[in-house]
Amino acid sequence: MNKLSRRDALLSTLFGSGLIGLRALATGLPASFLMNPRKALADTTTCTNASKAQYVILSTSSAGDPINAGAPGTYEDSNIVHSPDPAMVPTQLTLAGNTVTAAQPWSTLPQNVLDRTVFFHMMTNTPIHPKEPDVLKLMGATAANGGNDMLPSLLARQLAPCLNTIQAQPISLGATSPAEAITFGGAPQPIIPPIALAATLAAPTGPLASLGQLRSLRDQTMNGLYALYKDSNTSPAQQAYMDSMVTSQTQLRQISQSLLSQLSKIKDNTATSQCLAACILIQMNVTPVVSIHIPFGGDNHSDTSLQTETAQTISGVQTIAYLMQTLASAGYQDKVSFMTLNVFGRTLMINQPGVSAANGRNHNPNLQTSVVIGAPFKGGVVGGVAPVGNDYGATAIGSIAAADTMAAFGQTMLSAVGGDPSVVSGPTASVVSSMLA
Repeated sequence: MNKLSRRDALLSTLFGSGLIGLRALATGLPASFLMNPRKALADTTTCTNASKAQYVILSTSSAGDPINAGAPGTYEDSNIVHSPDPAMVPTQLTLAGNTVTAAQPWSTLPQNVLDRTVFFHMMTNTPIHPKEPDVLKLMGATAANGGNDMLPSLLARQLAPCLNTIQAQPISLGATSPAEAITFGGAPQPIIPPIALAATLAAPTGPLASLGQLRSLRDQTMNGLYALYKDSNTSPAQQAYMDSMVTSQTQLRQISQSLLSQLSKIKDNTATSQCLAACILIQMNVTPVVSIHIPFGGDNHSDTSLQTETAQTISGVQTIAYLMQTLASAGYQDKVSFMTLNVFGRTLMINQPGVSAANGRNHNPNLQTSVVIGAPFKGGVVGGVAPVGNDYGATAIGSIAAADTMAAFGQTMLSAVGGDPSVVSGPTASVVSSMLA
């Protein structure tokens, strides 16, 4: 496959065929509207809750990173082993008025971010790396499509009509293994590295490089839709709906210049670049859900003194801080929710109970900790940690059994960002309303 065809394939992935996606970008009107305006105007039943709808950036890892080992809720039991590095010293921090203890890097997040940060302890019930796709499907708790839909795809499918995105499919920017690939309705979705995104969109012949091309597409498209404005069967409310979404020439110039400036900052495929690329895709309204990979210690079986865990916890929190700042600079801090979901967590007793020199962690199917940040959430800790066998695992959350905590997480995420939680099921699972703002 030559360079041109690879570029065309990526553009087709982002914007669809026939310039429909570029027309959507140029006009502000969703692709579904442009494909069938009359049907789109008549269709008012596809969005569950537009007032709550959020874009979602999901960080996921098939390595099973030790996020749980430095999270609030693991410092109440002195038998739990934490990194001995002074940079990871237990530190008090405040989450929406609640004082908790966590590894020191978490305290470096701005207070306005911490106040909407939730640490959710759950059980994924697997110690196997290749089970990552099953965990993203909440181990069969997703009722849609016979339990074959992944949480990011459920979110994307429900949020797309609310946010009027160019496409419903989620986009993966940072998968580091085949297990982290995202499927949509069972179909694998392409992985788009940040460098490829930047090179394609900002190239001399790229769709953002020529403001004139976007202006022409905008004018052609709006002229074609002008008949709808004159149509007596189009109500004033429907005309107002179109007017509310239409991008002006001035706005189009600002969009193009801003995105080109941001794209020029992407020089690699690191987690920071993935965060920037995710923000760009959201500002372009391409997709409701973007998947990235922020390392937080990885598969650290032989991690002497937990050096990798320490270094990547520090860099991981810094990456999250960068993401929050980037969203705030774009005015999207209240429009985007961030969440993590990994295949499993790590053992908290290291290789032998009670050791003082930590030298690596094994797989823990009973405790995976997700970090959630966004306007819909009230900062705090959901669930607890207690001894399970010779290690530690997630406890029940009220009437929600430990085995159903991951399904409850999925239901809560859907409810928080404007989706329908009923597409996720579990015998005792329910929305954890205490974590919602």
